[in-house]
Amino acid sequence: MTDPTGHDFSFDYKTYLADLTQKPGVYQMFGADGAVLYVGKAKNLKRRVASYFRATGLTTKTMALVARICRVEVTVTASETEALLLEQSLIKTHLPPYNILLRDGKTYPYILLSKHASPRISFYRGQKTGAGEYFGPYPNSGAVRESLQFLQRTFLLRPCQDSVFKNRSRACLQYQIKRCSAPCVDLISEADYQHSVDQAKLFLRGKNTELLKQLADEMEAASTALEFEQAAALRDKIVALRTIQEKQYVDGESGDLDIAACVVKGNIACVQVIYVRAGRILGSKSYFPKMRLVPTAAEVLSAFLPQFYLASSAREVPREILVNAAPEDSAVIAAALTQQSGRKVVINDKVRANRARWLRLAANTAETNVAGRIADKQHTYQRFEAVQQALSLADMPERLECFDISHSSGESTVASCVVFDQNGPLKSDYRIFNIKDVTAGDDYAAMEQALSRRFKRLQQGEGKMPDVLLIDGGKGQLNKAQQVMDELGIDDVLLVGVAKGVTRKPGFEQLFIGREQRNLVLRSDHLALLLIQHVRDEAHRFAITGHRQRRDKTRKTSTLETIAGVGPKRRRELLRHFGGLQKISSASVESLAKVEGISEKLAADIYAALHNE
Repeated sequence: MTDPTGHDFSFDYKTYLADLTQKPGVYQMFGADGAVLYVGKAKNLKRRVASYFRATGLTTKTMALVARICRVEVTVTASETEALLLEQSLIKTHLPPYNILLRDGKTYPYILLSKHASPRISFYRGQKTGAGEYFGPYPNSGAVRESLQFLQRTFLLRPCQDSVFKNRSRACLQYQIKRCSAPCVDLISEADYQHSVDQAKLFLRGKNTELLKQLADEMEAASTALEFEQAAALRDKIVALRTIQEKQYVDGESGDLDIAACVVKGNIACVQVIYVRAGRILGSKSYFPKMRLVPTAAEVLSAFLPQFYLASSAREVPREILVNAAPEDSAVIAAALTQQSGRKVVINDKVRANRARWLRLAANTAETNVAGRIADKQHTYQRFEAVQQALSLADMPERLECFDISHSSGESTVASCVVFDQNGPLKSDYRIFNIKDVTAGDDYAAMEQALSRRFKRLQQGEGKMPDVLLIDGGKGQLNKAQQVMDELGIDDVLLVGVAKGVTRKPGFEQLFIGREQRNLVLRSDHLALLLIQHVRDEAHRFAITGHRQRRDKTRKTSTLETIAGVGPKRRRELLRHFGGLQKISSASVESLAKVEGISEKLAADIYAALHNE
């Protein structure tokens, strides 16, 4: 159907809108293939849906969305808050391409103080099901580890696993370097250790003033009692706390709040979130929501905040959220967050003094990040242009893929596939292939298997074909890749072998292009070569990472587990006696028989199993 301005709409919107309800609810827009294009909420469904089909005022990208709509479905809700919750559920389920999407499904780390007579302090990620006290969440693992290091240095709490703690006969290295008070061997009394734990809890709860007063009183008492060494240790704790306070505390703040500032330039948006708990900054994190329509900062935050807090039950909702641009539906979002958290949540953009300063800091950081992302995008685009020219392509490539093989003397062979588009690395499309049933060390066979598996899937529609396929290797690997492509009948992908030059140093690579294997050597500073090196190095890094993970997983399954008669208890005794599998493998039958619980017959069975006899 075409309206008076010439817009061609894919379905009869006038007939649909005539009977559409004016109640609150959620609308879903579908394309010709039945996939959800966009999900939205509305206080008045008829008015909101009609706004997409008005004659004027639509942006180019909104018109592109509307041109693809084949049908619209609505769900009526009792309130705007209910509509918001349903909208987030649908977005999480369908990941509509025209919605602003936050790719952040991970769980967040905590600091855990275990529930033991001598509690352990540790890094924790996951559902809070174990016994103990959890502090956080922290924005990333780096923030947790920094806090853990401070707590160990200052309060000397044990970091070791319970299995290690129970079996110590003397203090470990952590005690020697003054990172633990060695409760495992009673070098500190249970009462004194618990006192240190209580002080650490005060720090983690943000009760810094109370903690400093307590330490000052103890230092004065120790000095009066002429215990100068103890007084000096307490003085050092106070200095450390004063230092960390200068770094991490917001002046005049004592509660929990998040600061979310958004900056939009072009089609790139950055939301910078600063996390404050108990008046202490736990860290900050940058988010780059994926979006096709170009919104304002307020519209980004309107989509970001519900996804950020409602989509993950593991994420803690603070009592207050500071924003640099208030969403129109901030009251609805606050009501939904209040409902989920069970306490009143406020979204505030009118702040002064210290809060305004921190909001400006978040906004400035977001602006810097957006500028950096734009610069990177432009730089990558220039490199893709250079690749087009260097390889004499008719069109600029939109997608590069590169394969690499990694193994240790044939063990745990993997192939990596990395993908770059004109925005840089496309990590969601990276793949690792565990290579099976090939001769150890046969890189050609491994490459053949990986390429066959990858491109058979692409032919079946499980992804997008690359324009250029980079193969890390010379003519041999390129021939094998070309053979695979010929067998699959793929002739619209350009193959390029990337071989190290005579010196085998970066900048001297030789490129073998296409079926003819045309040799090309580019200057070391050529933009095309720099991009190819980047892609090749990323494939190499990703292959090594995948290989190590596979190898470590294999090695974690101890050979001892496959030996009849060697259960958990005997494995533990063997490992304690010899210190590791390598020493067990090199031990004689007589040495194995000396381990508690290992008979001479079982020792002979273990020796035979470890030496394939």
